[in-house]
Amino acid sequence: MLFHEINRGNCKTYLVGCERTRKAVLIDPIKDRVDRYLAVLAYQGCRLEYVIDTHTHADHRAGGWNLRELAGARVVMHRRAPAPHVDLHVDDGDSLGVGDIELKVLHTPGHTPDSISLCAEDRVFTGDTLLVRATGRADFAGGDPGAQYDSITGKLFAMPDATLVYPAHDYRGHTHTTIGEEKRANPRIAGRSRAAYVELMNNLGLPLPEKIQEALQCNQSAIEDDSVKFPSFAQLDAVRQLSARQVNEHRVCRDSTVLLDVREADEYCGELGHIPGSILISLRDLASRAEELAPHKNKQIITICRAGVRSTTAAAMLSGLGFEQVSNLTGGMLDWNEQNLPIEH
Repeated sequence: MLFHEINRGNCKTYLVGCERTRKAVLIDPIKDRVDRYLAVLAYQGCRLEYVIDTHTHADHRAGGWNLRELAGARVVMHRRAPAPHVDLHVDDGDSLGVGDIELKVLHTPGHTPDSISLCAEDRVFTGDTLLVRATGRADFAGGDPGAQYDSITGKLFAMPDATLVYPAHDYRGHTHTTIGEEKRANPRIAGRSRAAYVELMNNLGLPLPEKIQEALQCNQSAIEDDSVKFPSFAQLDAVRQLSARQVNEHRVCRDSTVLLDVREADEYCGELGHIPGSILISLRDLASRAEELAPHKNKQIITICRAGVRSTTAAAMLSGLGFEQVSNLTGGMLDWNEQNLPIEH
């Protein structure tokens, strides 16, 4: 197996490849380092098959979409990832073949709902779920410390103690650890009950990442246009959330409700389909086309997307434009489909 840790900084990017076929993947690439990745791939004589993000990052812009365009690689994320233009959605237990190398996917939510870890031979790439002598924060972007505890203790700590652990971030100069070392010496989780871990993580009091406003919502939406003015976190938190069942009840009141789908056109007609009667205005076009919704200002507008993240952004944007009755479909079309509610393609 070919293996290189490329960035040598706080944010880690890993190249994993097959020595025989020279097929390779990049795990958690950063947009600012795309030229370096292409140079390393060329030097190693590798063809990039997949770009895998272990989760939706909040402290830097992801490089996957640039590498998709420049190297013809397929972007891979968990099925709960909110962004469009993901070529392959994976879930717990799936595998990716890269020449003679097999990458097994573990769904390890907690840091974010779409967090995954990747197992390859004697090592596991844990994203921000399990770090060296730490764990990823779970206090924003859909984080859940209880789910994180279950992911770490139930899935990662079930692996052999000798398994090498390579996280997506490290701030103290570490390169890797092992499952056994973290079981024994990780101060956040070793010997703690689930309740004690949840209490600890809920009271860390960490500041938000410096670049969160310019990174997280761009990564969630795959919008690179800096002219798009994303709402603040306070505005996002103020959006009213409705369950799929509640939205289905409102759906029948067409005279008083507008269902606004803010995905891309290929998603609207794609695998998850769309809600009958909904209209499509993609998030990237919403500000410029908001006047089309002016006749509906006195109606309830319910925003919709894949996972309920981009549509929360859309709802907050509409509220900022003076629309007073705006709600969001929590969980998006993923939850809608899981409830077996009506769809069209």
